[in-house]
Amino acid sequence: MNYHLFQIVNAAAGRNDSVDDVMEWLAVWLIYVLGGLAVVPLLLGLKSRGRSPVVCVVVSLALAFAIGQVVAAASTEVRPFQTHRVHQLIPHDSGASLPSDHATAAFAVAFAIGVFLSWRWGVALSVLATVIGFARVWTGVHYPADIVAGAVIGAVAVLIAAFGGRAFDRRSHRRGSGIAVGSR
Repeated sequence: MNYHLFQIVNAAAGRNDSVDDVMEWLAVWLIYVLGGLAVVPLLLGLKSRGRSPVVCVVVSLALAFAIGQVVAAASTEVRPFQTHRVHQLIPHDSGASLPSDHATAAFAVAFAIGVFLSWRWGVALSVLATVIGFARVWTGVHYPADIVAGAVIGAVAVLIAAFGGRAFDRRSHRRGSGIAVGSR
């Protein structure tokens, strides 16, 4: 099913140079736009809510990368172009395909901002993360499951950060410090 979905998306590549150019740009550069846009709610949150939610976003991203590295090390899934004839539109090294680092980072940031800072920004960034994932499949460097795995890893990392932050809050309040990690 994963390869079948890949074929459906990637089969459209190579038919229209203008569309391919857009998809190539999205697959490579949209992650930087997402990161730049993520700075806005981070700065607004820092100003209005303090460091705690921003720290939770950073922790979520770090956890997502750590989990992603463990999953990649355990995965035997190689990139589509290593085992199939594909329309590979962007250069990429061979190696583990699962999970997509781009999708992991994009979804982790989007979900974390949605949970800790602003659900509206989270939704907007999640749309961009989805576009990045789709473009990575279109350009032939990832399977759809690689993108889904990145989204799941991002979500799990945010949940760990949220529950960890709440546990820290409870412990801090028992000690009387009054520091709130994940408060809105």
